[in-house]
Order: sequence, then structure tokens, then C-alpha cells
Amino acid sequence: MLKLRRNKREKGFSLIELIVVLVILGLLAAVVGPAVMRRLKGSRTQIAKIQISQFEESLDLFNFDVGRYPGTQEGLQALIQNSGNVPNWSGPYLKKNALPKDPWGHDYVYRSPGQHGEYDLYSLGADGQEGGDGENADVSSWAEAR
Repeated sequence: MLKLRRNKREKGFSLIELIVVLVILGLLAAVVGPAVMRRLKGSRTQIAKIQISQFEESLDLFNFDVGRYPGTQEGLQALIQNSGNVPNWSGPYLKKNALPKDPWGHDYVYRSPGQHGEYDLYSLGADGQEGGDGENADVSSWAEAR
């Protein structure tokens, strides 16, 4: 009978063992969590840069077909839909039939003619306002370090 009682006790975890495991998991989360969050923030900026590059390719195709870049009034919508009065339009120029939002859920800003080239294309960053630092910084088509 004594052996039966020992086997029953040995099958489960003691409260102290569970607490030790929870403390270890908490320490791991405290150490790894911030590093993962920093990495995720930086990746959103990288995704915005990639999307801007894809827009640039599509805008170049539009320019090749039509002979000009879409005007500010036409906007990026001209890449997926012909307003009916654009001769030689051979789109849609984007793979999907919808304009993607930036990684923070905002629309990309497009103007043509631009202040930095034939067109300006940029994301306003996490805060949705011009300027900013870090995650709030604008991501643009004319930025040097892409």
C-alpha cells in the first residue's frame, strides 16, 4: 500500500515545480519580448519601402504606356482603373485590383508633379503625420537610403 501512495504523488507536478516553470517563462518573455517588438517595428518600415518600390515599377509601366505619370487628381487609382479618358492605358498595373495601404493602415500619399522628382510617393509612418522619428518617420520614394 505504501508503494501505491508514492506512485500517485509522483505522477503530478507540485505547486513549487509549476511556479518555477512559470517564473522561467516570465523571464524569457521579459528578455525576448522587447527584442521581438523592436524587430517588428523595423520590419514595417521595410515593408513600406518594398511597397513603394512596387508602386514605382507600376508607375514606370504606366508612364511607358501612356507617356506620362498619373496626375495628382488621378492618383494611384489610375494604376488599377482607367478613368475612361487615358489613351494607351494597358492596365491594371498592380497585381491586385485594390490599392494596398501602408503597413500602418494609412493610404500612401502621391503627388505629380512632385517636389522631389516627377512624382512624390510616400507613407506618413505610424503616426499618419508628416515628419517624425523612428516608427513615425515618413518613408518616401526619394529617400537616399532605401
